Amino acid sequence: MTAETKTELTTVYQVKGMTCGHCEGAVSSEISELPGVSSVTAVAKTGEVTVVSDTALDREAVAAAVDEAGYELV
Repeated sequence: MTAETKTELTTVYQVKGMTCGHCEGAVSSEISELPGVSSVTAVAKTGEVTVVSDTALDREAVAAAVDEAGYELV
């Protein structure tokens, strides 16, 4: 039995409008629902959202998720 190596892709997005922990949670929650996403870390102070996924994500899908949370993908 051989173990499969799973490749993960880490992408950092810039999001405008996050100011607090609630903002981070809202953005993280929406992006986490996208297919293939395994983790999301949002940092309001820098506006950076780090997404780990098993495939490249469609930027429009990420933008729509960020918009749904009430923020803007830069």
